[in-house]
This record gives sequence, C-alpha cells and structure tokens, in this order.
Amino acid sequence: MSIRPHRRTRALLSLSVVALLALAACGDDGGDTSPEDGATDAGGAATTDAGATDGATEGGADEGAGGDEEPVELSFANSYPDTHPHNECGAFVVRDTLGEGDSGISIEVFSNSQLGPDAERFTSVASGDIDIDIQGSSAISASFPEIGALDAAYAFEGPDALFEFVDSPAFEDLQERMLEATGVRVLDVWYFGMRHFTANQPIRTSEDFSGLRMRFPDSPQYLANAEALGATAVPVAFEEVYLALQQGTIDGQENPIPTIRDLNLPEVQSHVSLTGHQVGSVLAIVSEDTWQSLSQGQQEALQAAISETRDGDRQCVEDAEAELVQQWQDEGTMEVVEDVDREAFAQQAEEYFMENYSGDQLALYEQIREIANQ
Repeated sequence: MSIRPHRRTRALLSLSVVALLALAACGDDGGDTSPEDGATDAGGAATTDAGATDGATEGGADEGAGGDEEPVELSFANSYPDTHPHNECGAFVVRDTLGEGDSGISIEVFSNSQLGPDAERFTSVASGDIDIDIQGSSAISASFPEIGALDAAYAFEGPDALFEFVDSPAFEDLQERMLEATGVRVLDVWYFGMRHFTANQPIRTSEDFSGLRMRFPDSPQYLANAEALGATAVPVAFEEVYLALQQGTIDGQENPIPTIRDLNLPEVQSHVSLTGHQVGSVLAIVSEDTWQSLSQGQQEALQAAISETRDGDRQCVEDAEAELVQQWQDEGTMEVVEDVDREAFAQQAEEYFMENYSGDQLALYEQIREIANQ
C-alpha cells in the first residue's frame, strides 16, 4: 500500500526542494510570515460529535477504521504560530491522535498562514487543494454570508453559551446549509477567546469611544460590530496595528488577550478593558471532496479526533487568558478595567442587529439569541 499525498502537499514538497537548492546556492537569508488577523487574535460544553457519523466520538479515533485502510496524507492549514493553543492543543493533537491510531490517516500541519491568508485558504478548501483548515465565521461569511452572525457582538455571553448553540439542532441545520452552499463541511467549533478593547484610557460604556479611532478588522461583520457598540472603526492591516498605535494613526483596538500580548500592545497601550464583546470561535472545516474520498472508518476517525480535541483546546485558551490578565495586574503592565457596563453594551448591540440584519442572517441571529437566553 502506498500513501496518496494530497496534490497541494505534493506541490509544496516540490517547492520545498527548489527552495532548499536556492538556499544552498544563495545563502541563508529568509523572512517571517505574519499571521492573519484571526491568527493571533485567538469551551465548557461536553465533547460533541458535531454531525459525525454514528459511533465517531464513542469509538474514538482508533475504532471503526480497521487496520487495513489505504494510507492517506491530509493537509491541515491554519493562521496561527506553532505556540498558539490552536496548534499546541489543537492541530498538533489531532495529528498525533490520528498518527497513533490505525485509520491510515496522517496529517501534515501547515501553520502560520503558510498556505495563504484565511479568505484564500477557504477557497482552497472548497476546491479541494487544502484538506482541513480552521476558519473564523467572519472569513467564511465572504462565501456564506449568514454565518457571520456567529461573530456578532454579544451574540453569546460566553463560551458555554457558544457551545450550547453549537450542540443544538439549529447548528446542525447551519452545517447542512453551508455544505450545500460552499462544498465545505464543518466538523466542529473551537473556542478562540474573548475579545476586549485596549486604549490609553478606560472603556466602560459606549460614550467612552467618543473621539477615539478604534481599529477593527476589515470585514463586514467586524465593522458592523463597531457600529453596534458605538465605536468609530478604522480598518488597519493586522501587521500594522502596533505601528499605527505607536504613531497615533489609531487610538485603540480590540483582540483576545493572547493576541494583545503577542502584538506587544502593552508597550503602546495603557489600559485593557474587559468588554468581552465577542466570543471568538473558529470552525474546523474539511473539503467535501476530501471527506468523500475517505472510507467510513476514516471519516469517523477524523471526526472524533477533531471533536475530542475541543475541550482541551478551550482549556488552553482560557488558561492563557487568565494567566496573562493576572500577570498584567501583578506587574502593572497594563491597567485592567473590569467594571465595564457589559449589560448596556449587549442591549445596544442586540437592538442594532435586530434592526440591521435581514433574511437568513437575521433568522440565524434570532436562533442564537433564543438559545443563548434560555
């Protein structure tokens, strides 16, 4: 039996050979690649099968596949550095779990946007050039607009509410609609972290945004979040956030706690306000062409490996959040503002989205809010 490398993987291997020959001839100069906004922007529900075939989560990655599967190598792409929880506690765990089983599946992880930024990678997953990926809802919404509602400000109170929705029939219906519309299958959802604001002053209410230019990612949903919260949004490339703050082009920004650390923002921002205005999440997705090329046992093994990683990945993200906030408080690195009027922000956001969403996006938002408020 021979391994059937994915065509994108074969191309990358060929490129790697060319690159090595070039380095040998020209020296060792190289450069860094910067992650997309979702990469370093980074769930108490019980582990779910998230639409798996029966027995996938009960049997685990080792069962149901048998020992005589034809070996396959799958690419697993993401935007995160190797040290991010979505790799250390996510993609690498999936790779190792499948590698230790007898499903015949081996995973090659392409981290740190090696295979391109989010929007480009989603297109590559849809075409089958990338097998598995991790994508935020806002990035996917360029191809499937309604799913952007998952990233609406204060759509969820916290990760527990997020996973209550993910484990509901409503999310199963969403998965089916997305598969039909895009040819991409959602295997599960991982927690990404709570998004908070930084500035050189506290932000407790929407009035505190007055006169501030706040950086938001340049996507329709994030810009809608800014409007819903009463902020003046300035789209700035992720790689330019630090410099824009340093030069005064913008006055503040919003991101999860680990990203604020990774961008060295405590050097140019004095306050972090724990608004928790968005429960960040990412979707583990697979090309439907890839999925259908797998045997039933391999499908079960892949689904189980992704879903069984969810809780551990969430724990890693939450540990990083708590440790960094405590460190900043203890060392005085940043002033941590906890007395935020989240209730007023949440009410304001809900009123905005109920008035401005329409069609399928409004229907999904209403489902989310109904389940989240139970």
